[in-house]
Amino acid sequence: MRIAFVGKGGAGKSTIAGTFARLLARRDRAVLALDSDPMPGLPYSLGVAVDDHPIPDDVVVPGPAGRPRWVLRPDLDAPTFVDRYAVRGPDGVLYLQFGNLWGHAVRLQQAQHAWSQVVEHLDQHQWHLVGDLPGGTRQAMAGWAKYADTVCLVVEPTVKSLHTAKRLLALSDATWAPANILLVVNKAGDDSDAKRISERLELSAAAVIPEDREVARADRRGAAPLDTVPDGPLCATVNDLVSQVECLYARN
Repeated sequence: MRIAFVGKGGAGKSTIAGTFARLLARRDRAVLALDSDPMPGLPYSLGVAVDDHPIPDDVVVPGPAGRPRWVLRPDLDAPTFVDRYAVRGPDGVLYLQFGNLWGHAVRLQQAQHAWSQVVEHLDQHQWHLVGDLPGGTRQAMAGWAKYADTVCLVVEPTVKSLHTAKRLLALSDATWAPANILLVVNKAGDDSDAKRISERLELSAAAVIPEDREVARADRRGAAPLDTVPDGPLCATVNDLVSQVECLYARN
């Protein structure tokens, strides 16, 4: 499975992506969680101690003529890269952070080229990839989600989140369009929130996660929902989402 979580910043995609990755791993799956968000939130929802340590600068070098501007060092292939730099978290999930806002923007560009090469060259039968993309539309529309077969569009019941989601639906028109775009409604106050979002986006919700004060408190502490409110509605709903995604891949 190759899954990307996208949406407006603050919609809760990192919280859901981290929970999804751990629940998938609990089904005896080898899961690699990829964090390309310059302001990382994924490690907190994974329960990973490393929270702001991206890959070293020297893993990429200038590319030769006719290649991307930056490429992985010649001694690094994708499996070696994962073995050397991934952090093992709870439930056996491996975590890689590719970029942050420390230093010059070129560092982020270098990290993103490394991200692209790793997801392109990893053995598709070895790892299930769960990626958390930066909030907004720019990176997703620029192709950072092209590795994914399934895109989970996380929307909270606000006008700004809806506007972002509407634009992200254009991913279905890309030449590398994902096979599935799943709507995940988060922080729903009641059934009317999910209905309104589905009608505006003309897309049925694959998952509706109710607003949960306990999850909000955990987020403020940087704690993973599975470690703080494992029996809450967020974890239960995300577990159902994992089952839905597994069924999609089983049919294909």
